Amino acid sequence: MKARVKWVEQATFLGESGSGHAVVMDGPPEEGGRNLGVRPMEMVLLGMGGCTAFDVVHILRRARQPVLDCVVELEAERAETPPKVFTRIHVHFIVTGRGLAEKQVARAVQLSAEKYCSASIMLGKTAQITHDFEIRDADAGGR
Repeated sequence: MKARVKWVEQATFLGESGSGHAVVMDGPPEEGGRNLGVRPMEMVLLGMGGCTAFDVVHILRRARQPVLDCVVELEAERAETPPKVFTRIHVHFIVTGRGLAEKQVARAVQLSAEKYCSASIMLGKTAQITHDFEIRDADAGGR
């Protein structure tokens, strides 16, 4: 895997992935940024959310669960002093479908957290990571 990050100006950087996608990152105004993009540590948290969401949807589909939507809400705390690593991360899954089995959703979340999500497992080396989920029934207007 490769990536490239180029300084644009002040605290603005352009990240380019090896797969050909780009994202703007910027610092906060108090650090010379202009708030033109996400902060680098926000990118790390977003990456973890994308990684675990991908896993959960993939696992549920393979289990033939009628999943229609998956939203992952993450809340993180960082250390007070440099390096300001993540110390706690809570991951809340909102999974919507028609007749989803609670046992299957719980299994998908657990498998992602413990076996498949590289980002979660890596961040778990410095942060206490907790997970929970809720299931919404699409037939009850849950999507």
